[in-house]
Amino acid sequence: MPTTAASITRAERAIQNRHRGAVLWLTGLSGAGKSTVAQALARRLFEMDCRSYVLDGDQLRTGLCSDLGFSDAARSENIRRAGELAALFADAGMIVICAFISPFADSRARARALVPDGAFLEIFCQCPLAVCEERDVKGLYRRARDGQLAQFTGISSPYEAPAAPDLVLDTASGSVDAALASLLLLLRERRIVHQS
Repeated sequence: MPTTAASITRAERAIQNRHRGAVLWLTGLSGAGKSTVAQALARRLFEMDCRSYVLDGDQLRTGLCSDLGFSDAARSENIRRAGELAALFADAGMIVICAFISPFADSRARARALVPDGAFLEIFCQCPLAVCEERDVKGLYRRARDGQLAQFTGISSPYEAPAAPDLVLDTASGSVDAALASLLLLLRERRIVHQS
């Protein structure tokens, strides 16, 4: 059967939802606070009657991307799949909060290209490597330093920080409440959610 145009437009979904569909892409090192901020924002948006969903790197690695390793090519494919999924959610009118290390700038640019202009917001969770290593709740940095994990971002594999993110969050010393305030302000300024 031939592909047909969507019968419900993005504008119609925005009117029904009372907000626009969008992708908030949180990027940063492991332990930078991406998942914590993403879950807190999802809770706040829920309280505001906004339709949102969190896509988390760990979550996708156990399901949709369970067949992928951690080579550069596999990391790029992981983010390609995540970007495609996020774009579908955003097209359905949801605010998708993505929490992925996503170490390569070109992979993040490809994810951005999947959604209309203004509907992709790159959020850099800026946290020094030393602080991320102190947090290390999963013991990953210790294992990487001990040579048990090859190609670990920040240790034996590079992380390309965003050159011009839509927002930088200081997740080393800033509070979750401060991060939420900055994110909500950005969502209002970009007219994704209403001022009220």
